[in-house]
Order: sequence, then structure tokens, then C-alpha cells
Amino acid sequence: MGKLAILFPGQGSQFAGMGKSLAEACDCARKVFEEADEALGFPLSELCFEGPEDELKMTENTQPAILTVSVAAYAVLKEKGVRPDYVAGHSLGEYSALVAAGALRLADAVRLVRKRGRYMQEAVPPGVGAMAALLMLPEGKLDGILAEAAQGEVLAAANFNSPAQVVIAGHKGAVERAVELAKAAGARKAVMLPVSAPFHCPLMRPAQQRLEADLDATEFRDLEIPLVNNWQAREIRTGAEAREGLYQQVPNPVRWEESVRRLAAQGVDRAVESGPGKVLTGLLRAIDRNIKGVPFGEPGDWEKVQALL
Repeated sequence: MGKLAILFPGQGSQFAGMGKSLAEACDCARKVFEEADEALGFPLSELCFEGPEDELKMTENTQPAILTVSVAAYAVLKEKGVRPDYVAGHSLGEYSALVAAGALRLADAVRLVRKRGRYMQEAVPPGVGAMAALLMLPEGKLDGILAEAAQGEVLAAANFNSPAQVVIAGHKGAVERAVELAKAAGARKAVMLPVSAPFHCPLMRPAQQRLEADLDATEFRDLEIPLVNNWQAREIRTGAEAREGLYQQVPNPVRWEESVRRLAAQGVDRAVESGPGKVLTGLLRAIDRNIKGVPFGEPGDWEKVQALL
């Protein structure tokens, strides 16, 4: 029997109503929402369960909301006896993974990601930055497109999500030029993304600098479950490595495809996506079909998890 990984989603997986059925069905999930509400001093759970969507989409709300739902789902999995060999999370999801691994307290994590969301939003004025997804770009074309489109502006790869999907970020004009160049180079699709800031590129350095003091003031314990991080796509086990990874991931790309391949190399052949949506489950299929993945964000998903295990 191979190994099991629990994966935690990042921004973009949110929707009004997320986590509500978990909290209603399971006391351990409800307690996670209560703890997050208390840590933040406002009813985050209401925002998750009821919306409105506009408020939920604000980055400083989205990040703690997704983290809380993801940790609540993991609490249910844990109560049912699920014990992963590895954890990993996509961008924001790395905080959820570190809570699951025992490195971060939930209260500390929700406060950190609320600040992280605010710092990211404030790092770049509205309309200055942008992100775009490039799908099925022919191999070897990316670096040339980024170099040609930059024209003195910031432009970088932000997420290496799968062999078929790269997300780029930077100044809006540079991203728009890159989209046109990618189409001309044979990309199946190149589209601007409806995001509020250009995440995981050098324009995020002001956010990184502001977050540093908060990370330094937070206790990070050694991990009970090894984590494959975003920044280096490598296995980490200490609190110091966890803190450094969260600091470095802000202006650097998410190396998700590489992270999944690292998990596969460690013998992982099953994965559960703990939290809202099923973005990572879809990416798994595009990266390595030998890893069977299922989402767990609703009580009704448990049957799929049981079948997988």
C-alpha cells in the first residue's frame, strides 16, 4: 500500500455556504469555526456559511475563510481516523497544512493569513497589477514570452500548477502583452484572471516585508507530519523551515507541479483535498494519474474518501 497525502486548497476555491454542512454535522468542525471567530473577533463563520460573496471575495476575508473551512474538514477526517503520511497546501493552503501538521495553532494561522491578505492587497494599487493563466503553452516558450513582454515592467511566473497550466503575474500591461504573445506562440488558451492583486511575483515584496514581523512573532513548532513546501518543493519538518517557507512564498512562484511529483517520489499514491472545492484534485489528474485524489469539503464526500482509503 502506498502513502497518503492531505492537500489544502488556496485562494479561488471559496464560495458562500462553504463549511456550513460540516459545522452542522460534526462538533469537531463547529469548534474550529468557533475558535476562528474568537481569534479574529468577528463572525468569520457567518461569512463562510452565508456570504455575501462580495465580502467573501475580499482577500483579507478569503484567506482566513478558506483556511478555517480546510482545517474544519481536516478535523473531521482526523476524527474518523485518517492519518496522512504527508501534507501540502497551495499558497495560502500551506498555512492550513501547517495547522494540520501541528506546527501552527489555528488562532495564530487565521490571524496571520488575515494580515497576509491585507498586506498583499495593499502592496499594489488597484488596477496596477494583474494575473493570467496560460494553458497548453508549447514547451520552452515561457521564458522568451516573459522576457519579451516585460518591457521594463515586472512580469514573472507565479504558479507552476501542472504541465498544462502556468499562471503569470506582474504589471497589468506586461501581463496583457504576455497573453497575446502566448496565444501567438500556440497556447491553447491565455486568459486574464479576475484577481485583486498580482500574487507570487516581485510586486509582493512590500507584503513580504510587512509579514516578516508577524511571522517572527508567531510560535512555529516542529511538524508532526512532513510537509512539501511551495517555495522549494521540498520536504520540511522543522518550525524554522516552516516559517522561512511562508516568508519566501510571498514573492516567489508556487511550485505545485514539482511538489506533487515530490510526493509521488516519496511513495504517495492517494490524496484527499481537505477544504472547499476540488481545484487540486483536478490538478492531480493533470500532473500524475497514478495518484488517486478525492475532495473532502462536505459530509457527503466521506464515502469517496472511504473508497479511496
